[in-house]
Amino acid sequence: MSDQKKLADLQMDTLAVRAGTMRTEFNEHSEAMFLTSSFVYENSQIAADRFANAQNGYIYSRFTNPSVTMFQNRLAALEGAPACIATASGMAAIFALSLTVLKAGDHIICSRSVFGSTIQMFSNILSKFDISTTYVDLSKVNEFQSAMLPNTKMVYIESPSNPLTEIADIHAISLICKASGALLVVDNCFCTPVLQKPLELGADVIIHSATKFLDGQGRVLGGAILGSEELITKIFAFNRVTGPTLSAFNAWVLLKGLETLSLRVDKQSDQAFELASWLESLNMVERVYHPQLPSHPQHALAMRQQRKGGAIVSFVVKGGRENAWKVIDATQLCSITANLGDTRTTITHPATTTHGRMPEADREKAGIVEGLIRISVGLENVTDLKNDLQRGFDLI
Repeated sequence: MSDQKKLADLQMDTLAVRAGTMRTEFNEHSEAMFLTSSFVYENSQIAADRFANAQNGYIYSRFTNPSVTMFQNRLAALEGAPACIATASGMAAIFALSLTVLKAGDHIICSRSVFGSTIQMFSNILSKFDISTTYVDLSKVNEFQSAMLPNTKMVYIESPSNPLTEIADIHAISLICKASGALLVVDNCFCTPVLQKPLELGADVIIHSATKFLDGQGRVLGGAILGSEELITKIFAFNRVTGPTLSAFNAWVLLKGLETLSLRVDKQSDQAFELASWLESLNMVERVYHPQLPSHPQHALAMRQQRKGGAIVSFVVKGGRENAWKVIDATQLCSITANLGDTRTTITHPATTTHGRMPEADREKAGIVEGLIRISVGLENVTDLKNDLQRGFDLI
């Protein structure tokens, strides 16, 4: 279905299969994969018009490719966003957005509870361009207000956060941003549009690491930025020159991932809640983090903003790193890897992997303690997952 107007009243499961599809003159049913670096023009005038933006059409796959366009349009339909631009990875998306909307002298407010590489980018790379960052507690709306400066141009949050599944009051923070003229950016990687719609809650921009749940099977890297037509047009101009490009092959794989997104995320979320409830009953577990648990400090807020708690479960094992590593190393079913969002359950020790480059004091402030384990729950039988973790608990 190529006419996007026909998609306006369709439900998410339908959009995930149909939105964004374009067909060639061969009328293929499945999306074509356009593995080409460049495109041919009928004559010199058309070539000139394309390069001058006087005529729509594809030019060069560094910045225009039909496979990528289909992915962008489908994801935009799922998020309810006016426009989307895809990138080579989630980090490339954050970098492209930052260098498009920020300049020397600007200020960022970022929650402490974000992916470690995001902190590295803001603190160690953007700081070289005289762009400063203030880190605040994600759950304390008043800290966002207190940190706001006249030169604050962007507020960046993950909700739920990585790895403690902290929840931001997106609507309340959006009101602060609108009053100050700052752009509110929400990383929606953990929830995906299946569980949460940040734009409906007041966010201006959505960031995705498409590598995670959007692909869902640990196959390819990808990223995406969603927002207004005006913003995405500006980022397109940046990407055209700098080239943080999503490949046509990866875009095609991600299109296939989107088709099963709601099926996977719903099942994985249900299994994560069951696993989290079980972990909470164990004596050797000090604390469990999952938004759907009533014990989660922001449970009520999470259930207002999200359909379910999501597929990420983090928990603290008594005995610090030594016992955390015992649990991880004893698993035979879970994959010991820092990636997440896979159909196969993954397990990692954040303090020494995803957040290992953060200074120890910053990790402590963010709650990334040595006994913390993060699990991204997959599609295996949840009883098998419990038994797999029990092997490690039996060693403690």
